[in-house]
Amino acid sequence: MGQILLYFAIFLFIVILFSGIFVVKQQTSAVIERFGRFLGVRNSGLQFKIPVFDKIAGRINLKIQQLDVNVETKTKDDVFVHLKISVQFQVIKDKVYEAFYKLENPQNQITSYVFDVVRAEVPKMKLDDVFERKDDIAIAVKTELNEAMEEYGYDIIKTLVTDIDPDAKVKQAMNRINASEREKVAAEYEAEAERIKIVAKARAEAESKRLQGQGIADQRREIARGLEESVEVLNNVGINSQEASALIVVTQHYDTLQSIGEETNTNLILLPNSPQAGSDMLNNMIASFVASNQIGEQMKKENEKKKITPPKRNKNKPQANDDENEDFFPEV
Repeated sequence: MGQILLYFAIFLFIVILFSGIFVVKQQTSAVIERFGRFLGVRNSGLQFKIPVFDKIAGRINLKIQQLDVNVETKTKDDVFVHLKISVQFQVIKDKVYEAFYKLENPQNQITSYVFDVVRAEVPKMKLDDVFERKDDIAIAVKTELNEAMEEYGYDIIKTLVTDIDPDAKVKQAMNRINASEREKVAAEYEAEAERIKIVAKARAEAESKRLQGQGIADQRREIARGLEESVEVLNNVGINSQEASALIVVTQHYDTLQSIGEETNTNLILLPNSPQAGSDMLNNMIASFVASNQIGEQMKKENEKKKITPPKRNKNKPQANDDENEDFFPEV
C-alpha cells in the first residue's frame, strides 16, 4: 500500500509539473494571472508557469486584422447611401495589457467610431463628391480611430472605403444622366463632323467655280486671239478691219444657226432690244453681205489674172479641132 501511494504521488507530481509548461504560438501573446491578478505577458515560444497558482487568462492575436463596417447615411443632397468601410488594425505588442483589460469587445468599439465619423463627414458632401472624395472619408476615419484606439492598445493600420452603394432609383437616375451627357457629346461631335463636311464641300465648290471661271477666261482669250488672227489674215488680202469684222459676225451667225438646226424640238426667237437696235442689226447684216460679195468679186478677178495664156500654134503642124485645143489648154 505504501508503494502504491508513492507511485501515485510521483505521477501526480509529474502531471502538475507538466501542467506548468505551455507553448505560445508566433504572433500571439498569452496573459498570465496569479490568483486573478495580472502577472505578466508571455510571447511566442516554450513558457513556464507555476501550476495551480498561475493560469493563462487569455491569448491576444498580434496579427493585422480587418473589420468590415456597413454604414447607411445621408448626403448633402438628401440621398441615402450605403458605405462599406474596411478597417485594418493590430494590437500593439507593448500594450497587450491595455488591449486585453480595457476593452471588452474592441470590434464593437471600432464599429461605433466608424459610424460616428462617417455620419459626421458624408452629410457635408453631395453624392458626386462622396465618390470623388472617398479617400478623404477614409483618412478622417483613420485619424479619428487612431486617436481613440491607441489608448486601448490598438494601432489602426489603414482604413478603406471599399463600396459606395446609393439607392437603386438613384443609380438609375445617374445612369440616365450619364447617358444623356454622352448623347449630348455625341450630337456635338456629329454636328462638328457635318460642319466640316459642309465647309469642305463649299471649298471644293469654290475651287471648282474658280477653275471653271479660269477656263472660261482662257477660252475667251483664245477666241479673241483667233479673231485677231482672222482679222490680220483678211487685212493681208486687202479687206479692211470693218469689213473683216462684219464677215466674221456673219460667219458666226450662220454657224450658230447651223448648230441650232442640228438639234430637234428647238425654237429660237431673236428680238432686238429697241427699234434702233433692230435697224442697226439689219444694217450690219446688209453690210456683211455687201462685204462678202466684194470679197468674192475680188477673189474672182485675182483668179482670172492667174489664168495661163495658150501658146502659139505651129503652122507646119496640123491644127486640131476646137475640142482638142480645149482639152490641151485647160484653165488654171
